[in-house]
Amino acid sequence: MDLTAEKLAKMIDHTVLKPEAKTAKIKQLCEEAEIYEFGAVCINPFHTAYAAELLKDTDVKVCVVVGFPLGATIPEVKAYEAAEVVKAGAQEVDMVMNIGALRDENYDLVKRDIEGVVGASGDAHVKVILETGFLTDDQKRKACLICMEAGANYVKTSTGFGPMGATPYDVKLMRETVGDKMGVKAAGGIRSFKDAIRLIDAGADRLGTSSGVAIVEDFRWAQYSDSWMAPDKPCWTCPSRMANMAKQPKEVYKWYKERCLTCPDKVHNVFTD
Repeated sequence: MDLTAEKLAKMIDHTVLKPEAKTAKIKQLCEEAEIYEFGAVCINPFHTAYAAELLKDTDVKVCVVVGFPLGATIPEVKAYEAAEVVKAGAQEVDMVMNIGALRDENYDLVKRDIEGVVGASGDAHVKVILETGFLTDDQKRKACLICMEAGANYVKTSTGFGPMGATPYDVKLMRETVGDKMGVKAAGGIRSFKDAIRLIDAGADRLGTSSGVAIVEDFRWAQYSDSWMAPDKPCWTCPSRMANMAKQPKEVYKWYKERCLTCPDKVHNVFTD
């Protein structure tokens, strides 16, 4: 992989989305983003104007989440929220898809929801969070296609608040579905350089993480060793192992279980060992 520390940093959305985050934490986030030259900071709407002011003389973009973290608000509210954060200085908008509507096969509503945010965001890029832990593979593919039709710029794996975070398996599936017509952002549970490199290798061109500093620093010595790329047991990197089953709908849990039982690459069975 042709990767440098500079290229890696530009792929990172340096993230703080915890509800208890104080202004001092946002200031630290922006300072780190400027020092490491990350692609963007990713924050909640309340902090938009403050972050935009701190980063106004830098190349770091301000990315703001809307309809976060559930995606279950009405389309008009998401569109209004998007318009307001763009007005306050957001250059990218990460929206949560209406997950329940997608699972209900109410595809017209899902598309209208996304189109509303795309329209309200103007020139700001829109990334749509699928929350893959709630979905089967067919539902993930359908969601990607709807996002493409609705005019979004990226599809994104997770909020970090759902059943699981980003996995190479899901990133590869999403990249295969959208091809080179959209970007793919991996987010949720990306804590190490090893996590990052696997997701990039699977097809991600953006990474949402609160561990951006550690990941870039690790690169300065990890690039000299192949040990970071040593494979783990497949069951440790597939969604079946990563998921918080208590948060998943029963039918999705059942789907993952059946997939694991028939997986040709498994080292052991997640559900019986």
